[in-house]
Amino acid sequence: MSNKLHVKTGDKVKIISGKDKGSTGKVLEVSIKEKKVIVEGRNIATKHMKPKQQGQQGGLLKVEAPMYASKVMLVCPKCNKTTRLAHATDKNGVKKRRCVKCDHTF
Repeated sequence: MSNKLHVKTGDKVKIISGKDKGSTGKVLEVSIKEKKVIVEGRNIATKHMKPKQQGQQGGLLKVEAPMYASKVMLVCPKCNKTTRLAHATDKNGVKKRRCVKCDHTF
């Protein structure tokens, strides 16, 4: 089983299934072990917070919840289309990610 995901922190992704289907956002956090990602401003969940100290305000918080990485698709920074990834090695033998549609490496 692979221990890598097709997206990294900072990538622009498009959500392909779920309640936020069709929207795009930036990946804030990646959990390789759980195979989940947190996308900025998407998959908002309501969290109930109890006041911890006397005088502190409790209430409802809106937070970004993690979603499975298989529900997001990478958006190429050059052609701005959703794409699968291919891998290419450069002259120095370094493995790079490559867009299948426009052949851009990043």
